Amino acid sequence: MWYSISLHTAFVLRPHTFPELKNDAFVKAARGEETDYVPVWCMRQAGRYLPEFRETRAGQDFFVTCRTPEICCELTLQPLRRFPFDAAIIFSDILVVPQALGMEVTMVPGKGPTFPEPLKEPEDLVKLCQSVDVNAELGYVFSAITLTRHKLEGKVPLIGFSGAPWTLMTYMIEGGGSNTMSKAKRWLYQYPEASHKLLTLLTDVIVDYLVGQVAAGAQALQVFESHAGYLGAMQFNEFALPYIRDISKRVKAKLKASSLPTVPMIVFAKDAHYAIEDLSQSGYEVVGLDWTVSPKVAREKAGNSITLQGNMDPCALYAPKEKIGEIVKKMIDDFGTQHYIANLGHGLYPDMDPDHVGAFVEAVHNHSRHTGKN
Repeated sequence: MWYSISLHTAFVLRPHTFPELKNDAFVKAARGEETDYVPVWCMRQAGRYLPEFRETRAGQDFFVTCRTPEICCELTLQPLRRFPFDAAIIFSDILVVPQALGMEVTMVPGKGPTFPEPLKEPEDLVKLCQSVDVNAELGYVFSAITLTRHKLEGKVPLIGFSGAPWTLMTYMIEGGGSNTMSKAKRWLYQYPEASHKLLTLLTDVIVDYLVGQVAAGAQALQVFESHAGYLGAMQFNEFALPYIRDISKRVKAKLKASSLPTVPMIVFAKDAHYAIEDLSQSGYEVVGLDWTVSPKVAREKAGNSITLQGNMDPCALYAPKEKIGEIVKKMIDDFGTQHYIANLGHGLYPDMDPDHVGAFVEAVHNHSRHTGKN
């Protein structure tokens, strides 16, 4: 069957025309299948810790970069040239979704993402586009994914992603980063109906966006609920978890209806330790973990049938290489070598030594191969 997509650069593609996948360890682990070793990748593995990344990005506006498929492809491939990662994740940003809804977002040096006109009251919701054509608004991401799938030549699978509704809502109301998320949480308490309306709108866009990424060539999807930790269990269960569940259910239904590949999905809800059991039953094949939860506790809560991903403290990469190896060994011993994908508990930081990232990847591969299946 042919899939015709109106993209930034026009593509008519058949999923089977992509190069054959040569390293399927990540996909097998994500699906809960047996692997010969623990696959590993890093959140923000395409980032400022790499000098070639800084050189490629020099002097260019961040979101101009995001809208340029050729540059996104290059940035995605850079870490694969240095390290034997078992997956690539497309270079993009979660805030392209609010942009697709009509909000202005800029990346301010030294400050981060900034919304000049954030949402302040429920009446501001009328400013948002109520029906987003993701092919028209986010086609540049699809183009980057398709180009990258071909350029990867089947070396490793490519992961697509989106921010989750609550996390995107926080940025849209706070106007950027925040230590408290008090403005966004105020909405939950004062304007619950408007909050659900916004979260529903975001969910609708995210579902179409993720389906479009699979049509463009993504072989797995990750949903980032990066700001889950600002919610207590009660608010998480009302304003985050239902939408997380809805995304997985609707994405899979649309993929099936469109005869597109059913790809494994990962949910990463940072600091939501109280929700691990619920997340493991939310329709995702993989639950990502931050570094503040014990692997053994996470496994007890999630059960043995779900794949876990994580969760080394990113700051452990500042340690000597020998120490990194010791930390990795304990992490793999605690998680086990099956139903497990190694990663950090958050993204790589800009001042990290690439050689230490390499030591992390090498230690995961070496120790898990030595340990064997268990």
